[in-house]
Amino acid sequence: MDHYPETPLKPGDRAPDVVLDAITRNGKIAIRDFRGQKPVLVGLFRGLQCPFCRRQIAAMSQLEGPLHEKGVESLTVVNTPIERARLYFRYHPLPNLLAASDPDRISHRAFGLPNIEFTESETVWPYKIGADKFMEMKIDLPELPQPMGIESASDYLNKADDYEITEEDEWVIQTANSQLVGEFLVDRDGVIRWCFTEVEGGGSKLFTHPTTSELMSAASQL
Repeated sequence: MDHYPETPLKPGDRAPDVVLDAITRNGKIAIRDFRGQKPVLVGLFRGLQCPFCRRQIAAMSQLEGPLHEKGVESLTVVNTPIERARLYFRYHPLPNLLAASDPDRISHRAFGLPNIEFTESETVWPYKIGADKFMEMKIDLPELPQPMGIESASDYLNKADDYEITEEDEWVIQTANSQLVGEFLVDRDGVIRWCFTEVEGGGSKLFTHPTTSELMSAASQL
């Protein structure tokens, strides 16, 4: 694409077509592959070095069966380079996962998801965030001993997962660790019918994922 939307695509917009390297099988995966066939839930996540995204991916994977019963396929996209991603999923398999690698964040940009710029004190959500605002943010997850800052929570969860940061992960951290993520439900005609993004709520949706009832309700209406 020569031009990317400045804000996230919304229900009623046509989903962009992107072609990515498949992780869990050989070859390429394109969003157009699903058009005229089945609706697809497209999950666009940061790299696997992000413990919050690993949990979001697992949550989405757990709904693969119920979604399939409703005729909906799922596609998980991560910013991790393909060989690193393949190695991770080899040792942490998720049943029936269809995943693709997008280290250049083409799909995220095509769906209008910003990559936040860090500043000293200026916050213009969702494009810029000041260090003061960032340091104020707390993550409250059942796995954490208490609400924690983003960096402390990330370190704690990586240790709990025994996740070792590699050179490939470091590259993603430098280029895309502030990439906002989202999930888009696209109908068989290629039109977005529902979405959930971290852009919403002025930052309150960071590192969260949609509820099962919310997502299944949207899938039932297709």
